Amino acid sequence: MEPITVDGGKGTIELGADGIIYLVWKPGIVLDGIDVHAAMARLTEITDGSEYPMLVDMGKTKAVTRQARDVFKIPSAASRIALLGSSPVDRVIANFTIERQALPCPTRFFTSRDEALGWLLQIPPS
Repeated sequence: MEPITVDGGKGTIELGADGIIYLVWKPGIVLDGIDVHAAMARLTEITDGSEYPMLVDMGKTKAVTRQARDVFKIPSAASRIALLGSSPVDRVIANFTIERQALPCPTRFFTSRDEALGWLLQIPPS
């Protein structure tokens, strides 16, 4: 499928042929609760009630607000989430989100796209 723009225009989301959801945020943005809710609405739309692993490319995201982090706690169609970043700032933003909240699915930060995809494609134990 072709990427769908998330309402507000700060990112795109698509279901890849490999069965992974790709959410790509634009560089330099500040993510707020409205943005994350919009992405979750698009996610629900394209997954039609099924769960998929999701790669979130947050490379060069400027900041994530408290309201956005609160939305991350809401269960979605993501069965596991790999946060992909490229800088120490990305790592700090991701780790703050991962370590300080009870997230609804396994979530890890990566700087390597290949490692992130490998982790997402692992079959979780039953």
